[in-house]
Amino acid sequence: MKTALTRLVGVEHPVVQTGMGWVAGPRLVAASAAAGGLGILASATMTYEELERAIKETKSRTDKPFGVNLRSDAVDADDRIDLLIRERIRVASFARAPKADLIKKLKDAGTLVIPSVGAVRHAEKVAAWGADAVIAQGGEAGGHTGSVASTLLIPSVVDAVDIPVIAAGGFFDGRGLAAALSYGAAGIAMGTRFLLTEESTVPDEVKQLYLSKGLDGTVVTTRVDGVPHRVLRTELVERLEKSGRFSGFLHAVANAARFKKLSGLSWSSMAREGWSMRRDTPLAQVIMAANTPVLLRAGLVEGRTDAGVLAAGQVVGRLDDLPACADVIRKTVAEAEQVLAELGQASLVQPRGE
Repeated sequence: MKTALTRLVGVEHPVVQTGMGWVAGPRLVAASAAAGGLGILASATMTYEELERAIKETKSRTDKPFGVNLRSDAVDADDRIDLLIRERIRVASFARAPKADLIKKLKDAGTLVIPSVGAVRHAEKVAAWGADAVIAQGGEAGGHTGSVASTLLIPSVVDAVDIPVIAAGGFFDGRGLAAALSYGAAGIAMGTRFLLTEESTVPDEVKQLYLSKGLDGTVVTTRVDGVPHRVLRTELVERLEKSGRFSGFLHAVANAARFKKLSGLSWSSMAREGWSMRRDTPLAQVIMAANTPVLLRAGLVEGRTDAGVLAAGQVVGRLDDLPACADVIRKTVAEAEQVLAELGQASLVQPRGE
């Protein structure tokens, strides 16, 4: 199955494994890349030194192209971009839109730039700045997400820009890939589906909690870090939803201290990053931003379902197994090809006169 995405990146299949914080490490990324998809390392939850080691380990596991997800507003963003260029990383992925000069620097060095967007205007902006493709993420997606459904966002972005569009939010199988292609997308990106695989390093007990959830098993909350965040419904999330502002603020201060110790950042660096993320919001919300990495790590790394937040897309309610990445990609592409072939052979419109 060849699309604008496979031709652009040089991968075999139009399937992207997203850069999920604390989840998308070398083992998962290498497995996705080796299977012919585009695996993306999550660097936002890594120090610079950890990212260096992760890139080297991923390269030792596969010689296929892969990507790295970056925060364009990180205090050491320039150093990380230089690292990607030196290591000849194929794709730089961004959750927040990178500026035009940053895009140019990467492109001049031969690195493809693929930001994620949740609105048509954001897609138009990064396309005008020179982005090579965009991931259009609908509101069904896990983690920080918007409110527009994929069924509306994807065709709208496809109509608005002339670069490849990768569909994200609500995708987990070949029927979804076939649907995305019918909208004009060049492929799909999946997070929760790859989180629930053999190669994912998420603790087994946490994976089982994910698998136990139905289609109503997620909720979009602003109580984690002040912005809409789709996560699993858990007792902790229920408590956060019911907690008062002052109580939430105290928890955020404590988590900020934990994140400082974890990341090795100074208080001044954390403050700069916080303000860059939340320029137009109160100080309390800036501090709340530290909740995200700490609470996600507690759940996704430490396996503390009682004290961690677990980002999840709505597709979690459709998943009931833990396949290998290769099986996910192979089955997704094979099913999409079958669906498209059957539609091509079917007479969906009755000829006039019959």
